[in-house]
Amino acid sequence: EAEQWSDMSKLDSDMLAEAIEKVLMFSRGEGEYEKKDRKTKAVRVVKAKKRNFVETIELQIALKNYDPARDKRFNGTVVLPDCPRPNLKVCVLGNQAHIEEASGLGLDAMSVDDLKKLNRNKKLVKKLAKKYDHFLASQSMIKQIPRLLGPGLNRAGKFPTVVLPGETLDKKAQDVRSTVKFAMKKVTCLNAAVGNVSMKPDEIERNIVTATNYLVSLLKKHWQNIKVLYIKSTMGPAQTIYF
Repeated sequence: EAEQWSDMSKLDSDMLAEAIEKVLMFSRGEGEYEKKDRKTKAVRVVKAKKRNFVETIELQIALKNYDPARDKRFNGTVVLPDCPRPNLKVCVLGNQAHIEEASGLGLDAMSVDDLKKLNRNKKLVKKLAKKYDHFLASQSMIKQIPRLLGPGLNRAGKFPTVVLPGETLDKKAQDVRSTVKFAMKKVTCLNAAVGNVSMKPDEIERNIVTATNYLVSLLKKHWQNIKVLYIKSTMGPAQTIYF
């Protein structure tokens, strides 16, 4: 799937490579950069600082010639070639076979009986939704989830991804950790996690190109709807990769 979004890019590969190098350099605590104070607008030079966690690399997109009130809203997901968020917490809502498979993979899992114990209690369902980033569910269970849990997971934007017969939990968990979603709401700014600072530069580049080209394919006027693209690590400064 990712392949088809990787060869029609208007991204300048030198500019992109340089931006990735800067993001990674600052994340190692090397070099300095200018930082603008939000209130006073004063610019000062700050030293890069290595953080004690693995920073996520985010793609930030500003759109143009796009009116969220009038233009068609879009919504789509794409699986990136290299997993950007290996530490996303995934829980399996499974039948017996999937629960055993999950246990062998070190994934948390819950059975129908476990879900029944929550008693459709809104607070408990909310707590469950908060505890995990993503849920997978056996095909046999997916229809029962609204009845067992109410609308809580759906409201949290975490309705489970179905695991079809023949699919492995390992591959499915890897896929959800590698998936980015673009949904046009009421604003013309979007963002997506496309990597982390422990990845190799070419992996990060592949993911950025795939995510960008997929988003462009969703837009009515394609690249003409892209005003500017940035990448930034969690704590680092934004680097422009397209304008």
